[in-house]
Order: sequence, then structure tokens, then C-alpha cells
Amino acid sequence: MSKEILINSETQEKRVAIVQDGLLLEFHIERPQDRTIVGNIYKGRIEAVMPSIGAAFVDIGLPKNGFLYLSEIESAYESIEAPAQTPIKEVKKGQEVLVQVVKESFGTKGPRLSTQIGLAGRYLVIMPLEKQGGISRRIENEVERRRLRDIFKKLKLPDPVGFIVRTAASGRSEQELIRDAQFLYKLWKRLEKIAQEKKAPALVYEEYDLPLRAIRDSFTEDVSKLIVDSKPEFYRIQHFMHTFLSYLSKKVELYRGDDLFGAKDVEKQINHIFESHVYMKSKAYLIIEPTEGLVVIDVNSGGFKKKVNQEEMAFKVNAEAAVEIARQLVLRDLGGIVVIDFIDMEREGHRRELLNILKNALSCDRAKYELNIMKNALSGDRAKYDILGISKFGIVEMTRERIHKTVQMLSFHPCPYCKGKGKLRSPQTLGIFALKELKRYLKGKTLKQASLTLAPPVIDEILKDKEALRAVEHKYRIKINLISNPAAHLEDIKFS
Repeated sequence: MSKEILINSETQEKRVAIVQDGLLLEFHIERPQDRTIVGNIYKGRIEAVMPSIGAAFVDIGLPKNGFLYLSEIESAYESIEAPAQTPIKEVKKGQEVLVQVVKESFGTKGPRLSTQIGLAGRYLVIMPLEKQGGISRRIENEVERRRLRDIFKKLKLPDPVGFIVRTAASGRSEQELIRDAQFLYKLWKRLEKIAQEKKAPALVYEEYDLPLRAIRDSFTEDVSKLIVDSKPEFYRIQHFMHTFLSYLSKKVELYRGDDLFGAKDVEKQINHIFESHVYMKSKAYLIIEPTEGLVVIDVNSGGFKKKVNQEEMAFKVNAEAAVEIARQLVLRDLGGIVVIDFIDMEREGHRRELLNILKNALSCDRAKYELNIMKNALSGDRAKYDILGISKFGIVEMTRERIHKTVQMLSFHPCPYCKGKGKLRSPQTLGIFALKELKRYLKGKTLKQASLTLAPPVIDEILKDKEALRAVEHKYRIKINLISNPAAHLEDIKFS
């Protein structure tokens, strides 16, 4: 199977799509003003201690104070302020603590912090304040797990630290793993020195941006190509590859065309991410309705036309839906509590047949088939998830960790036309989209000038970055006239 990582890099935003055999598996977007802080390490100052909720609010230099559980603070004092542990009862306002962001701000909530510092490398994650390590559960081969344990038993470092062996370490040589461990250890010692010298609140370490994170976390040997459409970004990635992943650098390609995502038929799939209805090959469909803390997914047989009875129809549709749901959770980065209403299956004999197909069936419970498929489909998901089981109403319940702002949160704002009942793409998103559509419109045409008619807020966003517009004019040797139409719907785009 062909698996590719596509990187679209422009001044206003960077986008990464992971595609397998033409199917979009993952999509991520990052803009300079919305760059994630997850993974960043800060030296913070405790602003308030709240024993009633067992937490402290920590000033890390951002508009919102971070949230940190009191139970995590002891180890932080041990490493930064004192040779011995400080009891929780002595935690007070003004004390300094080294923290890492583990979850973005959501709504009125500030970022979630942890004192369990972790620095990710290519194959390992160093846990400098922990003495114990571990191996990814996704490395299932016992011989390989023993080999990896033996390598780390021989590892000699000046200070005892913990390492988590990532899935990408499977099959890598002892030299590669030790080199990664030594690099991470040196990085930590440098950060430790920075933390000692800086006064809180201060940034100590900033996580990689989106393209480099995608390469570190997803560019494995099963990826056939990494294609990037920006020459400066291509050279930056090549430098990163030669430093950390030289054996994969030949798979990096520069796309010289005008529209990488369009050429790969990815743009249409990205647009479907924002739709509530997801249609499957069988003509059955899902309805996905996310709220701030809950995602509701309904499975419908729709236009399923195979000549089978009700029970077999339910089985086939549910099996297809379970895999598609797992894909959509990752693709849309949906988190919180997820409630799934599958089509009911009744026949005991059918359930026994399904259990014979599944080697690891748990019981004859009528929903276990769907649960097992979802676990398999979610096995590549980096976010933590937990399938809680099935209620007496036949509803599957699960939770999925929410770490970053979703693509929908970044791309849309509350609709002024429906007063928040629906969603509308933001003027910034529409400005970027309009210029992309303009390039598609101009491709193959020979014109001296063209007009682009948009709603005033979209015009304003384009004029904030005139360089992007000038680049289009220079590329196509054309004069672009921007026409503001106050009566136009925000999402209306017209060319003439």
C-alpha cells in the first residue's frame, strides 16, 4: 500500500495530510498565531493554590494561567529548588516549578500542565525526572521487546533517567537507539541549565512546528514519499532529515506544481471533514455531531441495497461503520466522551458467527464485534482512548483524549447569520481559500486582469498579507482587482 505525507507550506498556514492509497487518514493545520503550545516546557510561578480541587494555577507567561494537580508538584521542587522533597502542605503562591503543557486551552480553561517532563526524539522519549522507563505496547514481538530491554540495560549515562521506547524504535540498531538517547540527555541537560538561569515565568523549550512534528512522529519506513510544495520548507526539512533521519532523506520530494493537495485529490476530502454526514461505500452513513465535551455519532443504513435480511444488514453496516468511526475520530481529532448509536443486532446465532471470525472475542455480547473492530482501527491512534462498553440501551460509550484544538476550531468561528446555531468558515480561512481558488481559476488562462469579488471581512484579511496576493499576480503576470461586496454572504467567492 502506498502511504504519503503531503506538506503544504504557505506564509499564512502550514498543512499536513497523511494519505494511504488516496484515502486521507490524518489532517493537521497550523497558523503562526495559533501554533500549539503542547510539548512546550516553562518555568512557571504558582499564582494560586486550591486545596479544595487539589490543584494549583501556574503563571507561565501566557494570557491564561495553567492548571496543575498538586499531587504532581513534589517532584518539581525536588529537581529545581531543593535537594529533598517539599511536602504538598508547603506549596504556596510565588514558588517556581518546571512544567510541560500536555493539553491546549479550551474555552475558558487554561492549558493543562504536568511536572512529568518528556522530550520526544525519533525513537525514544526521555523522562528526565523519572527513574523507570518502558516500551510501547504497540511493539508486540517479545523477542524484539527483550532486545530493546537489553540495549537499555547497557546504556551508561551520568545521571539515572527514564526512557520510553517509541514504536518507531522497533528494528532499529543499538547504535541508533543509543545515539538518540545521548542526544536527548544532552538536550535535557541544556534545558536544565536554561531553567536554572531564567526567572519565572519563562519559556524553556519550544516544541517543533507542525511539519517537523509530523516527520518525527509519522515518517516511518512504511511511508513511500514525503512531498512538500515549498522550496524553503523543502530545504529546512532536508536539513532536519540529514541530522536525524538521513536514511529516509531520499524519500523527500519537492513538488513543483501549483496545487499539491488538489493534484492528490486531498482538498475535496479535507472539505468533507467539516460535514456532519459521512457516507460509506455501502451507501450507509454516519451523522457526527460534536459539542464542547461530547461527540454523538449515529449509524444509519441509508441506501444500503444488498439483498440480505435485517440482522445481516445490521452486521455489515455496523462492521463498516466501526472502522469509519475510528478513522473519523482521528481525522477530525474529536475528543471527550464519544457516544455511538449502532444499528441493533438481535440474532444469537449471528453473534456466535461473528465471534468465530474474531480470534480475540471477549463474549457473546451483541456489541463486542463493533468494539473489537474499533480497537483494531484505533490501534494507530496516538491519542489515548478507552472503550467503556455498552449501556442497557445498546449504546457504545468511549472516551478519547483531546490534546490540540481541532481543525474545526481553527478553521471556523460562530456564524453571525444563525447566531451560533451552525458554523461558518472564518474570514482568514476564506481569504486563504479564495487565493487558492483564484490560482485554480487562473491556471491555463491568459488574462491581463481579473476581478475577485468577496465580502468585506474576507477582503480585509487578504489585504493584511498583500505579499500573498502579489505573489499570485507575479506568478500569472496579471492584475487582480479586489471588489468588496457588502451584500455578499461571507463565503461567496466570485471571479470575473
